[in-house]
Amino acid sequence: MNFNRLTDNTDPRVLFIDMNSFFASCEQQVNYYLRGRPVAVCVYTGPQGCVIAPSREAKDRGVKLGVRLDEAIKTCPDLIPLETNPARYREFHQKIIGVLKRFSDDVLPRSIDEAVVDLRRFRYVYKTDADVLRVARDIKQAIRDDVGDYLKCSIGIAPNVFLAKLGTEIGKRDGLVIITPDTIDGVLAKLRLTDLPGIGRNMAIRLENAGIRTPLELRHADPTHVRAACQSIVGWHWHLRLNFGGEVDMATTHYRSMQAMRSISREQRRSVGTLRDILTALCLTLERRMVKQDVFAQLLWVNIRYDDGPRWGEEMKLNLPMQDGGRLRDLVLNRMEAFRRRHLCGPLLNGQVTQLCVGVTRFVPAEAVQYTLFEDYTREDKLRKTVYTIKDRFGPDKLVRAYQLADSPVWHDVIGFGNIKDLHPEERVFGIGSQSEPSAMDAFDAMDE
Repeated sequence: MNFNRLTDNTDPRVLFIDMNSFFASCEQQVNYYLRGRPVAVCVYTGPQGCVIAPSREAKDRGVKLGVRLDEAIKTCPDLIPLETNPARYREFHQKIIGVLKRFSDDVLPRSIDEAVVDLRRFRYVYKTDADVLRVARDIKQAIRDDVGDYLKCSIGIAPNVFLAKLGTEIGKRDGLVIITPDTIDGVLAKLRLTDLPGIGRNMAIRLENAGIRTPLELRHADPTHVRAACQSIVGWHWHLRLNFGGEVDMATTHYRSMQAMRSISREQRRSVGTLRDILTALCLTLERRMVKQDVFAQLLWVNIRYDDGPRWGEEMKLNLPMQDGGRLRDLVLNRMEAFRRRHLCGPLLNGQVTQLCVGVTRFVPAEAVQYTLFEDYTREDKLRKTVYTIKDRFGPDKLVRAYQLADSPVWHDVIGFGNIKDLHPEERVFGIGSQSEPSAMDAFDAMDE
């Protein structure tokens, strides 16, 4: 079924499911002691650790996503910090998707805690808005009964995915919101431009400079004017979605880019060796994803953030498409050393590093990679694929490279909210907004949004 369509449709038959405080709720589901208590899921639980998922109770006490753990505890002294448990969240995600597929064959995971249920092919089954509302309530109940009684979700219902997602933003906590042609103007009148999914501060400024100050004005503006204000076809996409147009540039089976990023604790940044190990782990994460997708990258980029404000970043075009994580790491390290020598500065991996990010893009299918007579890595590529087949069958730690061995490993499994393509290789996965290829700095700046 093709979700990228332009046909207008005003019947609210698309459901967007957004699990509330998902990581923390999963922890509270399996540990009864944590229920009703403020919980913060962190990548690590040192004082400088970052809160990536506060529970509903923690949010009520002022704990915000992205704050340092020591600051969160000042705000909420009885906060309970927990290290992230990716395997647990993936397991709950799979169970939730299984529940959703009882209600429709067209279920599309969007992220680890979001999914779309499309009922547009079932108009003869769900004939009225009341029928669709009943399905939404049944989904909520089925998740509580069959996945976890402490798990709650918000559901938005609308004629397209974008507006359904907007419904979950309005009904943030265990909400149920339906948007129809009769109600949309009233809904948009209460919102700001940045309340719309995908519109950040910079895009809002562009629109305001063009005289478009609210979502309601955006809906009723001339589409040509909106496109000019956004300086791209994205403006036309916003106008189309707000006027019940079909989905545009929403579903994809392929990565446009991949990135692996890690915040660095104060303890980790004390050792250059530890920073190098983290860089290695990031490159191997990209390798694993490329092997799974059977692609090679033609462009590598790296960015480093330091605690005194500056950043360093570079893009590297690859003469040969590359997949091997070790080679990616070596390229990054060589580029860092060349920069140090050229500018007569200290090492770029130092005690001021607070964040490392490595990314790849411009992919080519594995079968399209052409080696030269003197640079033929075909055998290594086959071996790499075999290694991951073994890892999938017997566990990720059964085979490791020699340079991954360490007395005190700094890397453990982590998960991001959008990291689900590897969980659903056979599915299409949704994104909202432009999917144009990012530059290195664009991708890194997006982390601040």
